[in-house]
Amino acid sequence: MVLIGEIMKYFNITGICNPDNCFMVDTKNKIDQILEMVYKKNYFVINRPRQYGKTTTMYLLEQRLLQSDEYLPIFTSFESTDDSVFETPLTFTRTFLRLLSKDLNVKRFGYSNFFSEKTDFVVNFETLSDALAEIITSINKKIVLMIDEVDKSSNNQIFLHFIGMLRQKYLNAQINKDVTFHSVILAGVHDIKNLKLKIRPDEEKKLNSPWNIAVNFDIDMSFSAEEIQTMLNDYSITKNIQMNITAISERIYFWTSGYPFLVSKLCKMIDENLLPKRDNKNWDVNDVDTVVGQLLKETNTIFDDIAKNLENNNDLYRFINSVIFGFNDFIFTQDDNNINRAFMFGFIDKTEEDKIKIHNKIFEERLTNFFISKAKTTNTNGINPINTPYIKETGQLDFTKILDKFQETIKEKYSKSDVLKSEEFLENDLRLLFLMFLKPILNGYGFCFKEVQTGEEKRIDIVVVFKNEKFIVELKLWRGEELHKLGIEQLKNYMKAESVEKGYMLIMNKNKKKKFNNWTEDGIYCVMM
Repeated sequence: MVLIGEIMKYFNITGICNPDNCFMVDTKNKIDQILEMVYKKNYFVINRPRQYGKTTTMYLLEQRLLQSDEYLPIFTSFESTDDSVFETPLTFTRTFLRLLSKDLNVKRFGYSNFFSEKTDFVVNFETLSDALAEIITSINKKIVLMIDEVDKSSNNQIFLHFIGMLRQKYLNAQINKDVTFHSVILAGVHDIKNLKLKIRPDEEKKLNSPWNIAVNFDIDMSFSAEEIQTMLNDYSITKNIQMNITAISERIYFWTSGYPFLVSKLCKMIDENLLPKRDNKNWDVNDVDTVVGQLLKETNTIFDDIAKNLENNNDLYRFINSVIFGFNDFIFTQDDNNINRAFMFGFIDKTEEDKIKIHNKIFEERLTNFFISKAKTTNTNGINPINTPYIKETGQLDFTKILDKFQETIKEKYSKSDVLKSEEFLENDLRLLFLMFLKPILNGYGFCFKEVQTGEEKRIDIVVVFKNEKFIVELKLWRGEELHKLGIEQLKNYMKAESVEKGYMLIMNKNKKKKFNNWTEDGIYCVMM
C-alpha cells in the first residue's frame, strides 16, 4: 500500500534525474572526479552524445557544490530563449545577466540584485566583462558557471564572442588583472572545436578554438556493470523484488555498453511493461533480451537522431556502413572528420587496441536493420528465406538449416555469374547478403552483430542471439587446407571462450571448379560456396 505523500521512485529517461524520486546509478565517483577539476579552477566542456546524462551530472555537481559555503554554483541554459537573443551583443549580454539573476541559488542567497542592477549598463562584451568583475568581487564566493545545452546557443558568432570574452578574463585573472568565474562548465553534444567548425565558412575552417584554455574532459560517463548494480540494488530493496542483480546488470551492460539512456530505458521497460502482465514480479536475465527486442521495434529520440544524422551526411553514412559490415578495419583517430563526428554522436567507441567498434549492441542491431532496409530497396536478387521452417518444435533456431538454405539461394542466384569470383565479394556482398537473409528469420526475436577479434589473424564473426542460444558464424575466404585448419582452431578457441559447443563457418571459394559442400569438422558446421 502506498501512503499519502510517499514519493514513488521510478526509472526516468527524460529530463533531470533526482535521486529522491528516481532509481539512479550511483555516480559519486564520477562527480568526485569532476569536483577535482572545479577545485583546480578548470574550464571545460562536458561534450557527450544526446541523453548521456549530461544535465543530470550538472545537477548533481551543483548539489555537491552547495554543500560548501565557499562555492556559488549558477546553473543556467539558453535553451528556452529565442533566436533574437543572439542577434546583437546588446541583446545577448543583457539576456545573460537576466538569466543569472533568475538562478535559484542566486535568488536564495539574495544576490539577484547584484546582476539585475547592472543589466541596463551593459551594452557589449566589454561592459559585460566589467560588470561581471564587479559582481563577482561583491559576492566574494567561488562562482562556478554551468551552462547546459550549449549546442543551440553556440550556432552563431555571438556565442563565440562570449566564450572568447570568458577566455580573456580567465587569462587576465591568472596575472591578477581581472576577476572572473572560478570555473566554467559547458555541456552539449559538441565540444568548442566542433562548434567553430559548424559555423565558419568552409574556406575559413580552423582547428584553433576561441576557448583553448579549456582542459580535456576525459571522465567516462558510461555506466559499468558494477555501477548498474547500485541502481538495481536500490530498486530491489525499495520494491521488495528478487533478482540476480549481478547477472542482470552484466546482461544490461552487454547490450548497452553502459549508455545511460539505454540502461534506464531497459530497466523501465521491464518494470513498467513486463511486470504488470505477469504474476511473478521478480526479474529474470531473459527479461533483458525480451525488452531489447521490444525497444528495437520502437521509435525514440535517439533512434530518430541516428537516422537523421546518417541521412543528412553521405560521408558519415558510408563510414558507418563500412564499420557495420566490416568492409574496412579502422584505427580510431579523432583527426578524421567522419570518426570524430561518429564518436561525438555516440555511434562508435574504441577498443583497447584503438580499433573502431559500434558503441553498443543495441545501436549495432538498429544500424544493421537500417542499412539492410536501405539495401533491400535496391536489391533485386530475392535474398529472402520464404516459406521455409527454421524454428524447431522446441522453439529453438535450426541454424544448420538456415545455412543450408542460404547456400542454396547463393548457388541459384550467383553461381552462373562472375560475382562469386570477385576478390571483393567476401568483404562486401556476402556479409550483407547473409544478414539480409537472416533478419526476417529472427523477426525481432533474435539479434545479430559482428565481433571483431584482433591479433595476428584478423577475424570478423557474426554472433547471433536467439532466445537463450548463441550462434557464432565465421566468414572465411578459402586459401587452402592449411589456413583452413588454422581457422578451425581459432574458431574453436573462440567457441570455448564464449561457452558455445557448436560453431559455424561460411567459406567463399573462388576456385572455378569448387563444389557447394557442407560438412562437420570438430564441432563446426562448414558451408562452402
